[in-house]
Amino acid sequence: MSLAVWTLLAACTASQAEDLNCLTDESRAEAVAYTRLQEEAYAALDRRRERYEQLTTPEEIAAYQAELKEFFTAQLGGFPERTPLNAQTVGVIDDEGYRIEKVIYESQPQHHVTANLYLPDGDGPFPGVVVSSGHSRTAKTADYNQRFGIMMARHGMAALCFDPIGQGERSQFLDADGQPLFSSTTREHFLVGVGSILVGRNTARYRVWDAIRSIDYLTSRPEIDPEKIGFTGCSGGGTLTSYVMALDDRVACAAPACYLTTFRKLIEKIGPQDAEQNIYGQLAFGMDHPDYVLMRAPRPTLISSTTGDYFDIEGAWDNYRQAKRIYSKLGRPEQVDLVEVEGRHGVHPQNLASIAQWMQRWLTGRDEPVEPVELKTRPPEELLCTESGQVLSLPNERSVVDLNAERQAELAAKRRDLWDGMSDEEMADRIRDMVGVPGNEEQEAPDWEDVGRVDRENYHIDKLILRTNSTTLPGLTFHPPDPNEAAYLYLHEDGKIGDSEVGGEIEKLIDQGYVVVSVDLRGQGEIASGEPDQLLGDWKTYFLAYLLGKPLIGLQTVDALTAAHFVAYYQTSTPRDVHLVGVGQAGVAALHAAALNPERFASVTIRDAPQDWGSVVSEPLPAGRLTGTVHGALEVYDLPDLVRLAGEKRVTLAE
Repeated sequence: MSLAVWTLLAACTASQAEDLNCLTDESRAEAVAYTRLQEEAYAALDRRRERYEQLTTPEEIAAYQAELKEFFTAQLGGFPERTPLNAQTVGVIDDEGYRIEKVIYESQPQHHVTANLYLPDGDGPFPGVVVSSGHSRTAKTADYNQRFGIMMARHGMAALCFDPIGQGERSQFLDADGQPLFSSTTREHFLVGVGSILVGRNTARYRVWDAIRSIDYLTSRPEIDPEKIGFTGCSGGGTLTSYVMALDDRVACAAPACYLTTFRKLIEKIGPQDAEQNIYGQLAFGMDHPDYVLMRAPRPTLISSTTGDYFDIEGAWDNYRQAKRIYSKLGRPEQVDLVEVEGRHGVHPQNLASIAQWMQRWLTGRDEPVEPVELKTRPPEELLCTESGQVLSLPNERSVVDLNAERQAELAAKRRDLWDGMSDEEMADRIRDMVGVPGNEEQEAPDWEDVGRVDRENYHIDKLILRTNSTTLPGLTFHPPDPNEAAYLYLHEDGKIGDSEVGGEIEKLIDQGYVVVSVDLRGQGEIASGEPDQLLGDWKTYFLAYLLGKPLIGLQTVDALTAAHFVAYYQTSTPRDVHLVGVGQAGVAALHAAALNPERFASVTIRDAPQDWGSVVSEPLPAGRLTGTVHGALEVYDLPDLVRLAGEKRVTLAE
């Protein structure tokens, strides 16, 4: 074996032997950012429950509903104007007792929706039920969605099952062969969320608008009675059903399946889910899962659940009880119900039968039992609406990325006017408020604890823990034998171990005589909620903070300033020069810290981070960008504006 190989093996063995963790299992459980955010979420939910208990009269309930709807719509980002649907039927399949029309319409100009319309035989007009797909790649053509359509048609109701964005024929990210880039549809929804969040929207905004336009299409058909519209769907379709039934008064009858629980149970058990299932600031505002039902009270609503669902069944029953009390106060207790079927997540035959019976009762006036039956479905390819199988292949089709980019272009002009009309100090205050960073005089000086040492050739690493009332930050201090007076704070998207390897970037600074301090920011390393997702980062922590109206970048900025204070005052009463390095997504937090407290840093180097958020919105695949976003940031500022506040001569941007 060669000397070079022996040297490499020795280095690898030494690296593996190093323990750079600072927390014990017990202390980590308390320090993890997600755990602390849970406590805040529970406190917010308690406040919401107190308000719920005060709703006693129809007038109070109506005011509560109106306030929630206004908030909900605003947090989604508002809706575009209605434009022509330009609907076309591209194929028809005849079956026993009904036919299936393959239809395409535009929810926005050149933004197409693909759907299957199940129409019973006869003249009508029929009640119409919109079916929203769960997170299945095949969407409207998935077996369970076909069964929804067939069951409704067999009981005298039309059903429109449409593809949501990111699913079926509406994938927003295609490979070179024109096929969906991801097998996981939730990944598409997360990635759509990146640009949406930056322009003050949400993945759900596009899904809800598609659903509203699907109701528009259904009611435009002469075979449909526009006064008798139902809405249902399972899982992600249950989410969308919950949203649309709360916001669109045309939904006379609703049956969300395998979604509704309570946020308390969700956060306890599986945590926040994908981008569309989290509305910015909703917990802080006081909007819980039961409110999706309460916003539509007393219109008929069935909560369809399964005993073994990961959307907790105890939470579903709590949701139902809250709804039942409000419906009773409005004199319609019979118009809300819950069905629980043994089994895991999904629409089991009895769930489907119960949903069909519920729709039949309130939309047709027939209150008769519907028996569970086995329904034969078709091969998915028979139900496709486009020749290629993807709407992005249509001429001049606009994806959600395109729609967000158009919004970003509009906001860019407004931002220029905003910055021209306000001073840098005023804009810094607006940004500070937006991301939740206290004023410099309010920031806490951390206590610190030395918890161990790792020796390396020519220098050593001290392991430490920084503590304030709001956070615990594990950190490393790299000490050369004869240090300079100035020191570096090194923030990396991989946390305190990023670039810490022998021969790495941190060691190059040590060789120049600098002490280097690196820390885990919230959502990183030892205080992340788990192993970071390579595409999305610590999205669980990100979205729990998002629900509380707290950008994770804001929390990380506070952490960066806390660590900078430690570096500046460690073993001295006179602050030393602090040089700041931010790498990858941590560069976004570093840039915020430098912009909001420029006096703290002698120099700022940002490497491998996005140069501006405007470009991120337009990226064909914004991988790794989620945790570095701030909701609605581009309505106020972009990253180059932070460089301006930090001092352009002080900041170096490197690839």
